[in-house]
Amino acid sequence: MKILVCVSNVPDTTTKVIFTENNTQFNTAGVQFIINPYDELSLTRGLELTEKLGGTVTVVTVGLADTEASIRKALAIGATDAVRINATPTDAYFVAEQIAAYAKDQNFDLIFTGRESIDYNGGQVCGLLAEMLGLPSVNVITSIEIDGNTANVERDIDGGREKLTASLPLVVSAQKELTEPRIPNMRGIMAARTKPLTVVEPINAEATSASVGFELPASKGSVKLISVEDAGTLIGILHNEAKII
Repeated sequence: MKILVCVSNVPDTTTKVIFTENNTQFNTAGVQFIINPYDELSLTRGLELTEKLGGTVTVVTVGLADTEASIRKALAIGATDAVRINATPTDAYFVAEQIAAYAKDQNFDLIFTGRESIDYNGGQVCGLLAEMLGLPSVNVITSIEIDGNTANVERDIDGGREKLTASLPLVVSAQKELTEPRIPNMRGIMAARTKPLTVVEPINAEATSASVGFELPASKGSVKLISVEDAGTLIGILHNEAKII
């Protein structure tokens, strides 16, 4: 089985967000970047499948040289090899277009993305990539098993879970509960140093969107503490000030 895992390089969730250039650019100074957590789930499940069925797992990311620490971590976790498409990821369409151009002739049986990246939370790459490659896709999967040329998957839907079957090749996006992410051990870290990391130049593609500006959420307001015995005061505030009852 030949598996491709799409990996995003995202700021750690503890990052203090600061914008520069009149709130048009994210200030990356001092920011620690990590593999997108949903992509780590994809990578781990891909490895589990190849350990059971045989095959290879390739990771691919769209990014500049500063993303290679995350790529090496993916290799340390167990990926067979890696590809970095040498471009700044401007939006989901651009990312999907670049990955599709690379993947179209590689004959992957299964392509994983994360449900979404934790920086922009768009959740678009899975569907866009599948459409560009002419493949079926299943979003937000919580389980996947392979039986011959068929994938048996479960995914989240409103109010429950749905079980589906789909023919390979297939594009899927990982949701929580798919698996537990792996932590690279020393052997994996040492092995990652010699695993292939191929840099591919991007195809010519026009940007379809651009960020006009960013805004931080409003600061938290003041808090009123009311004694548990003073329900009347609470009701009065909710009715007269908050006007929600």
